[in-house]
Formats: sequence, structure tokens, C-alpha cells
Amino acid sequence: MNEARVTSRRAMWVHMLLYPGHTLPTAAAPAMVAVGLAVRNEVFAALPVLLAFLAGWLIQLGGVLTDNYENLVRHPNDREHPQLVHALRDGALTLSGLRTAIFGCYGVALLAGAWLLHHAGPPVLVIGLLSIGASWIYSAGPFPFGERGIADPLFFVFFGIVSVAGCYYVQAVPAYGPPTFWQALPEAFPFAAFALSLPIGALTTNILIIDDIRDREFDVVKGKRTVAVRAGMAWSRAEFVVLLVLSYLAPFWFWLGLGFGASILLPLLTFPYALATVRGVLTLDRYENLVPMTPKAARLLLLYAVLLAIGIAKG
Repeated sequence: MNEARVTSRRAMWVHMLLYPGHTLPTAAAPAMVAVGLAVRNEVFAALPVLLAFLAGWLIQLGGVLTDNYENLVRHPNDREHPQLVHALRDGALTLSGLRTAIFGCYGVALLAGAWLLHHAGPPVLVIGLLSIGASWIYSAGPFPFGERGIADPLFFVFFGIVSVAGCYYVQAVPAYGPPTFWQALPEAFPFAAFALSLPIGALTTNILIIDDIRDREFDVVKGKRTVAVRAGMAWSRAEFVVLLVLSYLAPFWFWLGLGFGASILLPLLTFPYALATVRGVLTLDRYENLVPMTPKAARLLLLYAVLLAIGIAKG
């Protein structure tokens, strides 16, 4: 009996709270693209980018756990997550345990950030604090932007632009070294890092769009005003398609406009999988049918990022 309860608790934490099926890909994808650019520019540094990935993943987990915590506090009879409600009632899950996990995620991320701050200077502090703030404010505080229909652009910025540029920066800036730190910033934040981040931000935002479409009926009851609730499913589906098209046009710009080699087109190999994903988003309506689409979109993001990173390094 005790062993079954431990197994159930472990499954609850892994599958219903940590969501490794999409939190790991969304944290790993920008790091991979940054590694590809760093290899191309001969500034690759394994430990800094590994710590940046770890910090980014833990900050994201802190946000996921905060979202679940706030949801259970505000909606103790939540029909969307009955397993968590039951776990809370029978003691397998506690609010204090969730709070501890949230502070643990942010705390370890700050420890990784402290080393990166010493290694790469003040921009790390700015990126880290802004990322933690955005992660927490998504579902907590007086103005949780995840409930106001403004999360999409912030996902695009933080999971795309900030994450790719930040992971590249912590590798590149020490290559120039003191006392030229401030003069090295333009080289440590090259335009290519920002450009290459765009499809990563787009595909990550599409994961959020799927979640919002899937959860729209529950969000209406909870009073959440996500884009899918405020503008409707047609708008969210159109946004999904636009971001997907952006992701698959971007490699042509990198090749023809930014001087990368033809290997930068490698992400186009994922297009058939992308078509299968978009077909599901455009045709499926029921919550149960849309649940598998989130990890599917996360796998698309990860595969796209791996191929993009290889294309960058070779190009």
C-alpha cells in the first residue's frame, strides 16, 4: 500500500507537475541553437551553457509549479486537474510541499546564476531576475499576465530571444575577457543570435497556444481571459499557423539574407511532422484529444532546434 502510494506520488509529480515532456524541450531548444552559433564563432563553452540551460529549466519549472499552486489555492475544486485535487485532499500533495518546490527551483537557479554572474558579468543578473519575475508573474501576484491574454508575446520574447541570446552570451563574452568586457558586448550579443531565436520563440509560443485552446472551457469557468477565451479558437488557430509559417520561412532568410550555408535549411526536414501537428490543432476540439498535442509540439520544437543548431555550426 505504501509502495503504491509512493509510486502514485512520484507519477503525480513527474507527469502532472513537472511536465518533462515539454519543459525540458523548451529549455533545451534555445541552448542548442546558442551552442550551434557558439561553435560556428569558435566561442563554445560547455559549462556556462550547461548552467544557463539548468537555470532556465528550473526557472520554467518554478513557474509551472507556481501556476499549479495558485490554481489549487484559487480553485480548490478544479475540474481540470482532479488528480491534484484528490492528492491534496488525501495528503499525497500539500501546498507547503509545492511552495518548497517552487523556492527550491528558484533557489538552485539563483545558485547557477551566481556562478554565471561571476563568469559573465552584470547582464546575467538582469536576464536572470527578469526571467524569474516573468515566470512568477505568469500566474501569481496582483496581475497574473497568463490570465489576461498577454502571455503569448512574453513567451516569444523569453523562451526565444532572451534564452538564445543569453545562452550565447555566457559562452561568448569571456572569450573577449576583461578589461574589454563592456566593449565586447556587441560581439557577445550579435544580431545573428537574435535572428536565430525567432523560430524558437515561435514554436515555443505554439505550445502555449495549444494549451490555451485545450483548456479554454476550464479557463472560462475560472475567469481566465486567455487569447483562446477572449478572441476565440479561430484566432488562436490562425496565430498558431502564422507562427509555424514564420518558423519554416526563417531558414531561407538565414541562408539568403544572413550568409549561412545551405545546411541552415536542415530544420525543413521536420516539416512533415509540423503538418501533422497543425492538422491536429486545426481539427481537434475535445480536451482529451488535444492533451497529446502539447508534447507533440514540444518534440517538434526540440527536433527543429537540433537540426537548426547543426545547420548553424556547419554553415
